[in-house]
Formats: sequence, C-alpha cells, structure tokens
Amino acid sequence: GRTVTILCPYDVRRLDSRVLADAHATHPTVIRDGRSAESEAYAPETVVARYNEPLAAVPEVSAVCFSFDGGSLAEARHRAADEAGRLGLAAARTRDLLLVVAELTTNSVVHGGGRGVLRMWGEGGTEGAVVCEVRDAGVLADPLAGRRPAPPERPGGRGLLLVNLVADLVRTHTGGAGTTVRCWFGR
Repeated sequence: GRTVTILCPYDVRRLDSRVLADAHATHPTVIRDGRSAESEAYAPETVVARYNEPLAAVPEVSAVCFSFDGGSLAEARHRAADEAGRLGLAAARTRDLLLVVAELTTNSVVHGGGRGVLRMWGEGGTEGAVVCEVRDAGVLADPLAGRRPAPPERPGGRGLLLVNLVADLVRTHTGGAGTTVRCWFGR
C-alpha cells in the first residue's frame, strides 16, 4: 500500500458538537490553531460498532430468494444471472453482479456456516438499481473487512474489497444472528 495523508477540514464554529465529536472519534490526528496533536477521542472500533445497524427489511413481495450451500453455488449464480436479466440489468453490470454473487456466496460457504440465502430485487424502476443480498450465519470479525486492503503478505482477504470496488454501494450488518451483505448495481 501507499502511504497517504488526507486533511479533512471542519468548520468548528458552525458545526454541531455531535459532528465534531464524531470527527475526533474517527481521526487519529487533529489540527487546532495550526498545531497537530493526537486525538484523545480517537476510537474507530466504537464508531464502526455504532453504525453497524440492521439493514432495512427486504421487499418480500418482489424479492427472489434462493437458499444455497456448497453444492449449489453454480445454481445460485445462474439464478442471479436470470434475475438480473429479468430486472433489466445491463450485460456489463450483470457480469459485475455475478462476480459479487460468486464471492459472497463462496464466503458464506467457507466462512459463514456452510450455507446462506441469496435475495435479489429491483429498486427505483428501470432507472434504479438491482439489489443483491447474501445472508449467512457467520459473524464478520473485522467490520471494516472489504473497506481497506489486506496486508500484502496475507494470502487471502481481498474478496470483500473486490465486492466494494465492483458494486455501486455495499452495506453490511454483522452480529450474533449472522452477517448480511447488500449490494446495489445501477441499471
């Protein structure tokens, strides 16, 4: 990876105190009056836990639902391809979606208890998005998995990063009941 420094300006005179508290919790270094200092409130794990909220309910009426395990991964991909076509997803985006479905369903089998559920539906009409969701019984130990690259010396850990790079939007919720990853693909 490449080292990078990013400066995030905040108008401390106009912003709400909650916004500033969140900024201090999410930034390891703060600059005040031209001086750089370590943020005493820096707590990225606390912030991640705060925003690890359950996802909105799936629109059951319009969603396609398929339970899968290690023996039905190919069928899950075929069903996803059929549903993407039915929902009007462009061919290039369908290839992206199938890559994501392959990664997420395989992760469920390998890391999430050996099985999972794939759901797909459309949002926002023909100009909206196709949404795919994979849910399993596993618990994601690193809630930032897929949001930052794995160390180069580690042999795995790049699949969720790929999912985040390919989908237009990825939302994840993990907890005692399992993990849900929901991905949006613009039509």
